[in-house]
Amino acid sequence: MPGLFVFLWATGFIGAKFGLPYAEPFSFLAIRFAVVAVLMAGFSLVVSAPWPRDLNALGHIALAGLLVHGMYLGGIFAAIGLGLSAGVSSLVAGLQPVLTAMVAGPLLGEAVNRRQWLGIVLGFAGVVLVLGNRIHISPDTWIAVWPAVVGLIGITAGTLYQKRFCAHMDLRTGSAIQFAASCAALAVLALIFDEKPVQWTGEFLFAVGWLVIVLSFGAVTLLYVLIRRGAAAKVASLFYLVPPITALMAYFMFGETLGLQELIGMGVVVAGVALVTRN
Repeated sequence: MPGLFVFLWATGFIGAKFGLPYAEPFSFLAIRFAVVAVLMAGFSLVVSAPWPRDLNALGHIALAGLLVHGMYLGGIFAAIGLGLSAGVSSLVAGLQPVLTAMVAGPLLGEAVNRRQWLGIVLGFAGVVLVLGNRIHISPDTWIAVWPAVVGLIGITAGTLYQKRFCAHMDLRTGSAIQFAASCAALAVLALIFDEKPVQWTGEFLFAVGWLVIVLSFGAVTLLYVLIRRGAAAKVASLFYLVPPITALMAYFMFGETLGLQELIGMGVVVAGVALVTRN
């Protein structure tokens, strides 16, 4: 399950690369979230999945979704739209395991031992090695770093909030609520900030379909199952594996190069994740 999650989550960057030339970030995400919310709600009704019984549970589920989907993806897509390279965006997001380990103890009572801290540091060092040749920030794109930082805070807070307050939600109806809430938030941002109309090309429709089915239905569901079953720091460490897998996909799909430094970095990442997750 962890390996499948990492693979599916990594394809999200490929889907974004296909779709962003034809739609601005917030419009792209609002369309994606709307499709997922409708499909998931319809499926929940067909199978008679249980819905939250009170407004308190509904609010917790919606807020977790706004953090994991709206704040994280909105920040990352906005950063890329402002000119931040995918490498830097991945590197900022790669800080999530460190941030999660720092706050998981006080918030969730999860202890992170020295071996796991060593794995967290190794994992981040490996990500830097993998992305080192792809990291380029000009003075004009420093402002684009801040949306990526907002996304980092969103995915970190969202995974912790999901584990703390939404551990027992039904994944079908809960996902419908979370994507609907995120769709509403991103639609407002699209009306405020997006200026260009969406180009409904075949490439854009393919990107939306891929992100809906593979990411929103597949990877996000696996993420919530992993959060429910494992410690937050261990689950977060899996995100270290995403940049190396994405680099491999880009090598085969877009002809991007992979040198000795990147291959060494991948090995360091795997070693770091192994130290964090092994019993």
